[in-house]
Amino acid sequence: MPETYPSIAHFHTIRVNQPASKFYNSDYLRAVCDLWEYRGSGLMNLHGSTGDLVLLGTTTEQLEPIFFELTHELQQDIGGSGSNLRTPECCIGKARCEWACYDTQDLCYELTQYYQDELH
Repeated sequence: MPETYPSIAHFHTIRVNQPASKFYNSDYLRAVCDLWEYRGSGLMNLHGSTGDLVLLGTTTEQLEPIFFELTHELQQDIGGSGSNLRTPECCIGKARCEWACYDTQDLCYELTQYYQDELH
């Protein structure tokens, strides 16, 4: 009922691929927040059920500009949400665990790159 409720006629959700072990720096988070405040609702969900950084609520006209800014300006890929494969994520691994036997962050990155087409 877009005529009755025009402010919620569109409410697209965008999933952004999280970095390995969810290490963010403040500059990156500010850039994502600025992008979403400008092109979306400003509402975000950090690592919901899909594991991704979830941007909640934008219009159809904003989708392509958001994808362009994410991929070209922030060097960030969108996440996966289909039932075929979720965005891989990993534990903090060798970054902070003294008992880590395997580089989980590297494995997560390699799996993401290998299955990226399936994610989308």
